[in-house]
Amino acid sequence: MKETNWWLILILVLGGILAFLYWQSLDQPEPPPPLRTEAPPPAKVEPQIRYPIQAPPQEPKPLPPLNDSDGTMQEALTEFFGRKSVAQYFIPKEIIRRFVVTVDSLPRKKVPTRYSLFKPVKGNLLVAGDQDSSTLKPENYGRYTPYVLMSEAVEIKKIVAAYVHFYPLFQQEYKNLGYPSGYFNDRLVEAIDDMLAAPEIPGPVRLIRPKVVYLFADPGLEALSAGKKIMIRMGSVNASRIKTKLREFRSELTGQLP
Repeated sequence: MKETNWWLILILVLGGILAFLYWQSLDQPEPPPPLRTEAPPPAKVEPQIRYPIQAPPQEPKPLPPLNDSDGTMQEALTEFFGRKSVAQYFIPKEIIRRFVVTVDSLPRKKVPTRYSLFKPVKGNLLVAGDQDSSTLKPENYGRYTPYVLMSEAVEIKKIVAAYVHFYPLFQQEYKNLGYPSGYFNDRLVEAIDDMLAAPEIPGPVRLIRPKVVYLFADPGLEALSAGKKIMIRMGSVNASRIKTKLREFRSELTGQLP
């Protein structure tokens, strides 16, 4: 079981602009023959934006170019988490790309490790039992508790304000990744909703190890998205606290409850 860097949700510290965009095809139907009419082809439109970001009337300072944004993003992370924590937990290069790729991947099966924004959670996966019958040790969940405490200490309104400010950079990178008609904030809300829908496992989480890495013994759990698996790996208590923070962030960002 690869331990994905789940606490990217702590970096919900960054921002945005843009409203509804529609466009129609410029192609015109051929002139109809005499005494006959034809309906024009349906107009081509971009997908409707579900959660538009409204930029503030006056930005406090201009944004850097996307390719030169790492220094500015490092300053933003330091303001929220402190210089020591940024050096200890973050990979401070290609920050925008790493964040966008991770968010886009959470509702999928895997998060690409090469674009991880965070260093791995310290320590090894703690497992009880043998290779044929294993479960996650409750002590394993304690490895995530410091990050949960860290997320709870951040003020949601400030996180959302920073996210909105930096949003044009996220949107630009999202288009660069192959989504010219996509809207990154919609994908972020989708990723949050996916994690909020993670199931709660009442008993021990059973594992199997057919090869090198551990997998969930329950095929239904193993088939879940990367985001849902992250929530299961951190344990129900930690997951409940993270879900509370995610709901607060989503509500502040979208103005509505999930």
